[in-house]
Amino acid sequence: MIKKMGYAWKLRLLMAEREMFQTSDLVPLLAERGVTLSREQVYRLVAHPPQRLSMDTLVALCDILQCTPNDLIEPKVVNQQVRKTADGTVGPVEITPRRTVVRRPDRP
Repeated sequence: MIKKMGYAWKLRLLMAEREMFQTSDLVPLLAERGVTLSREQVYRLVAHPPQRLSMDTLVALCDILQCTPNDLIEPKVVNQQVRKTADGTVGPVEITPRRTVVRRPDRP
């Protein structure tokens, strides 16, 4: 089975831990580090997990928040299938291909 990976983007949480509650607070701090983003771009960066992120922006965020990329990004499996058993435990589903036999009603 192929695992599809995703991630949790923890920028807002790290900002809150450092008592930064306004997304616009990041604009001048990023600019000091050579990253020019509009207020709207910074809002989207904080509010929504980015699909693409420049290394310059990532390094600037890590410097501002005194953290590492591992603190900002938490990898997660997003499509793991699970099966509940009769006793209530949950475990991963093992998918094994099985050949199907098609039988016609008029033939045994």
